[in-house]
Amino acid sequence: MELLKVDGIGKNYRNKTVLHNVNFIIEQGEIYGLVGNNGAGKTTLLRLIGNMLRPTSGKIVLNKEHFKSKVRIGVLIERPAYYFDMSAYENIKAKALALGVKYAPQDINGLLELVGLHNVGKKNVAAFSTGMKQRLGIALAMVGEPDLLLFDEPINGLDPQGILEIRNALLKIHAERDVTMIISSHILDELAKTATRFLVLNKGSIIKDCTKEQFVSECGDKAIDEYYLQLVSGN
Repeated sequence: MELLKVDGIGKNYRNKTVLHNVNFIIEQGEIYGLVGNNGAGKTTLLRLIGNMLRPTSGKIVLNKEHFKSKVRIGVLIERPAYYFDMSAYENIKAKALALGVKYAPQDINGLLELVGLHNVGKKNVAAFSTGMKQRLGIALAMVGEPDLLLFDEPINGLDPQGILEIRNALLKIHAERDVTMIISSHILDELAKTATRFLVLNKGSIIKDCTKEQFVSECGDKAIDEYYLQLVSGN
């Protein structure tokens, strides 16, 4: 089922064009790996989809028959506004109250379980590692049971253990809640372990929209990052 359509989106900042005539469709249940060099427009595109920015041209069309809940899209693009002197449990409760969502204790504990923080739910966030804070950020994005999650570089700056924990959390959310996701990352090998489709953004335009299997197959004997560099260089 079509969840969302990006239709001819363009975005300008003063005299600079960041995105130009971007078109693609987000299908329910997929995990989209969004890749592109620095400055390609990935964060801007996620902000537009998340209704944090307005496009200069084009439009983003939601499937209104599908989106029936008040909270439609969960976002982890910048570091969430944690309450560091509060626990993970209390942070989720505060987010639910801010959104006007009724959350029973089992709902909050369920989110903590989903991201692997159930054993530290009562621990103040100030004592969390970077990876734990990122997983809490994912849980906060899940408040309100959104149909679409947007993540911008969720594993940036994490060690291998932290990366594994984020991957496991995302895969568990997808398997248990059937949530559609768009995840931007520079680490293609890791993204390929999570994504079901790839979107390649280059110089403000989508130059590749395919399944992960197609993308990996087209790599041939090349490493996935080597193939990607060839793709964006036009060679």
